[in-house]
Amino acid sequence: MYIVVLVTASNKKEAGKIAAGLIKAKLAACVNISEKVNSLFSWEGKTQKAKESLLIIKSKKEKLAKLIKLVKSLHSYTVPEIIAIPVISGDKPYLRWIDATLR
Repeated sequence: MYIVVLVTASNKKEAGKIAAGLIKAKLAACVNISEKVNSLFSWEGKTQKAKESLLIIKSKKEKLAKLIKLVKSLHSYTVPEIIAIPVISGDKPYLRWIDATLR
């Protein structure tokens, strides 16, 4: 099963470090980084605001456990956002490219 994993990072530098680690380890075929995401969330009983970078990671479900472990090892947050979403369909050549890239 193909997945998209969303991870927020504290800044562009941290996001780049995580993305590069995932690509090098063949845990992600592609990582998009969106800068200056405005996040509003509850943390330790208080409403917080932060400017973050969002990683949009294309991978496969069988890679998820190792992907999570690597993200946590490179991340500065105590509890980083790591959310996997199933891909229900996609362009066949693109999905084959993911397969080939993650072998």
